[in-house]
Amino acid sequence: MGTFHDDLGELHGITVVVDTPGDTIYIGRCHEMNDEKIVLLSVDEHTDGSGGASKADWVAKAAKVGVWEKHKTLVLPLTEVASVKRLGEYR
Repeated sequence: MGTFHDDLGELHGITVVVDTPGDTIYIGRCHEMNDEKIVLLSVDEHTDGSGGASKADWVAKAAKVGVWEKHKTLVLPLTEVASVKRLGEYR
């Protein structure tokens, strides 16, 4: 028996890292991903170099201690996304 949310994408309900071509990176629970957009819930964001941490440093720390919700919901067009990976890949 599979999920009842097949139309929301294979990452539905999974915490993911969404990197952008710019300085910003996001971590949140994927609600939906399709050919046009990704919708994240309970999202934290980081700007490269903020607080002295690179994107990679911030993701590594988040993989160990979690994230703080800065956005309840965030919708990003896929044209603004460089990559989407499961947070578990960084542990």
